[in-house]
Amino acid sequence: MRRHPLLLALLAGALSATGFAPLQLWPLALACIALLLWLAGEAQTRKRAFLTGWCFGLGHFTVGLNWIAHAFTFQDAMPHWLGYGAVVALSLYLAVWPGLVTLTLRLARERCPALPAAPLFAGLWIISEYGRATLFTGFAWDPLGLIWLGTGVDQAARIVGTYGLSGLAALAGGAMLALAGKRWRTGLPMLAAFGAIAVLGFTNLPGASEAPGTAITVVQPNINQNEKYDAALEQVNFAKLAELTGPSSANRPRLVFWPEAALPAWLDMEPEWLARVASLLGPHDLLMTGGAKVYFRDRGKGFYTDRTLIGANNSAWVVTPDARLPARYDKAHLVPYGEYLPMRAFLEPLGLSRLVPGDTDFWPGPGPRSLLLPADGTHRAAMKMGVQICYEIIFSGEVIHRQNRPAFLYNPSNDAWFGDWGPPQHLAQARMRAIEEAMPIIRSTPTGISAVIDGHGRLIAQIPLHQGGAINATLPPALSPTPFARFGNLLPLALALALVALSVASTRFRR
Repeated sequence: MRRHPLLLALLAGALSATGFAPLQLWPLALACIALLLWLAGEAQTRKRAFLTGWCFGLGHFTVGLNWIAHAFTFQDAMPHWLGYGAVVALSLYLAVWPGLVTLTLRLARERCPALPAAPLFAGLWIISEYGRATLFTGFAWDPLGLIWLGTGVDQAARIVGTYGLSGLAALAGGAMLALAGKRWRTGLPMLAAFGAIAVLGFTNLPGASEAPGTAITVVQPNINQNEKYDAALEQVNFAKLAELTGPSSANRPRLVFWPEAALPAWLDMEPEWLARVASLLGPHDLLMTGGAKVYFRDRGKGFYTDRTLIGANNSAWVVTPDARLPARYDKAHLVPYGEYLPMRAFLEPLGLSRLVPGDTDFWPGPGPRSLLLPADGTHRAAMKMGVQICYEIIFSGEVIHRQNRPAFLYNPSNDAWFGDWGPPQHLAQARMRAIEEAMPIIRSTPTGISAVIDGHGRLIAQIPLHQGGAINATLPPALSPTPFARFGNLLPLALALALVALSVASTRFRR
């Protein structure tokens, strides 16, 4: 192992990606983190320290983000094989973040060789993931803390958030390394600190703040990406949505949820389409659906006027039975190269394009806000709904309007082009947001995985990948806000600083 440390780091990073969905081999991921910490400690130079973390990250992200390559098979503007290059190119950048962690660790231990590595490593890992999620538009996919989903440790996200859970994973890896080397005085305190934070999550379970009762229907039409924009299938696709929406009830109010970009129509500009959608609803129903809001510029005068499409929002609309559109949310956190092409003037001449059909870029909306769903005057009181469209749900601490807290989150998504790894990873991210915010989440996607998630992150119901169907359930209750819901990412950053301070303080104590 000492002869090829960088190759070992690369392999460890690749194996660590199996700790996430769909495989969820989290003990293996922890062992890989322990190995990374050992390799970083063995690095003899600053350059080798950085390359150790960078090689680990390159293996980790290349394997974990393999689903991105699948997206390129649904467009013809660029060669499909370019998708594999895109995965590697993105991983080359993302790997810089773990590289900076191991480099900083090396620099700190140069100044103080007795500095305990594991707490400092854990604190630096939290900071690096927060940086990765916020700088250069941010890419928060698969933070290390997601390996805890379903283990019980995930409930600590109510206090320290997902990035804090990542720090706990790094701390657990350090404890494993210390105990494997029989350094009990180092490993046992770290294990105790890890256990204390994990148990704290269980003692802070929020109670229901609003009783359930509203019926919901979540539709998954199983319309693949290559069928979605086919004009010849427009009526067939709408028939699937209509059939799965099912009959309405004259007495019980219902909320119906359709996927992202479910309709080829511009609802605010095509009244015949809006009437068709509204005709599916009962007198007390509301329908939430994804769809575009487009903007034109008129050029010329009179007969020679030309309307030019200049931009669009990726939106979620609320539709009433009387064919009104009382509320709309515009996606704020857009996907680079998916919904808009960065540096278009430079990249477009090179033959690069965005993956979503069309040449016009989407425009970002204002950010998280709560939409007021109108009351029907008889059966349903007005309630607030938060919306996060597809990719937006992965950004911890950025999904709720904190001053106007909703009763639930609607997460319309389109994972039809993300292969078999992307959808379960996306669902895992949504479940973690539910835990952090104590917020029920309703996911509707074209091909899966659609789900109803309660405020504890549990799956109440789901529709598997590549199956059509509908979930008919009851909206889970809203829960009282958690510490993370109140303070957001200030808490994991405070944990990071505490871990760094603990490492420094323990050095002075030893002296």
